[in-house]
Amino acid sequence: MKTKTIKQTATFAATPGEIYHLLMDSKKHAAFTGSKVTMSTKVNGKFSVFDGYAHGYNIGLIEGKKIVQAWHFAEGGWPDDHYSMCTFLLEPVGNKTKLSFIQTGVPEDSAAELKKGWKQYYWEAIKTYLFTT
Repeated sequence: MKTKTIKQTATFAATPGEIYHLLMDSKKHAAFTGSKVTMSTKVNGKFSVFDGYAHGYNIGLIEGKKIVQAWHFAEGGWPDDHYSMCTFLLEPVGNKTKLSFIQTGVPEDSAAELKKGWKQYYWEAIKTYLFTT
């Protein structure tokens, strides 16, 4: 299976700690995605987002700085036992946070759709959530 890598950056009007907790806290994650979320905050702990559309487990967590997770998506052409690796790097830039996102091991047929999905359902959704709360 051919795979691709997705690389994206986004800047948020929040601290790295706030963005970390938005991603890692089940209730906050559910609030900005508008979906059911279960999120472990422990290494090797499991998660499920978007009502089970995506699930996986935590590989490395450094609060306010870095999240590394294995993600599996219910996408056509995505093998049942395949996980992509997602890294979320958070760094302060003035009074904002720059998020650098890298997802490796994305099945080629799913890459374009997931690239759009991260922007729409995560980065834009977080910006909207931050603006309205």
